Amino acid sequence: MRVRALLLRAGSPFAQLWFRIRKPTTFGVKALLRQADGHFLVVRHSYADTRRWSLPGGGYKPTRETPAEAAAREIHEELGIALPAEAFTVLDTTVTTLEGKHDTLTTLAATAAEGTLRLSPEIAEARWVGDLAELGEAPVSQWLVRALASI
Repeated sequence: MRVRALLLRAGSPFAQLWFRIRKPTTFGVKALLRQADGHFLVVRHSYADTRRWSLPGGGYKPTRETPAEAAAREIHEELGIALPAEAFTVLDTTVTTLEGKHDTLTTLAATAAEGTLRLSPEIAEARWVGDLAELGEAPVSQWLVRALASI
């Protein structure tokens, strides 16, 4: 597992360069998982900016699955949390070119029960927090901030 995380980190600059040259159209999801007590899940990915707290998520093909189905799949793959697609509601959909690609990004939210997380190699760390202040001075993803502002 550690080897896969290292490979993801090593390959990330090449993927970003490819995005800037090729400018592909992509589709992605971010998932804000909340608990009944108001805590929410934040993750640090094992590739790209490993210091930044963000939301779990990933890419999908709209011809194969909906954003909710993609969020459910990504949450299960990255964190071992099984939620049905019906548990997710759309908070926001935006088009961004931040990473050099034309990305339609859908942010969704769902309620998850407390349980053991099973982290994939893509996730360096995951935490349930009550507010962003608990993360100290660490950088925070704009998508995480936007998701919290929309609930």
